[in-house]
Amino acid sequence: MIIGTCTVELVMFEPNSLKEKRHIIKSLIGRLQSRFNASIAEIDLQEKWKSAVIGVACVTTTTKHANQMIDNIIKFIEGDNRVEIVQLHIEIL
Repeated sequence: MIIGTCTVELVMFEPNSLKEKRHIIKSLIGRLQSRFNASIAEIDLQEKWKSAVIGVACVTTTTKHANQMIDNIIKFIEGDNRVEIVQLHIEIL
């Protein structure tokens, strides 16, 4: 069993309140979960309205597949113009 994890720190420029930030993050997480078979959640900076940290985890049988899944998720996030990736931390266990 191979576990791929990724922590993604995001910055957003549009939200003017926590409500707007949560709408963007929930929308992004929902789209990621429906497109990829991975566990995704907001894990830090919940009270900051311009920043967020989301965690991604996937379980697979090969390291190559775990890397591909994480890469595809990162590319999907980069394609969303509402957020910008500030920092990434990828770990394959």
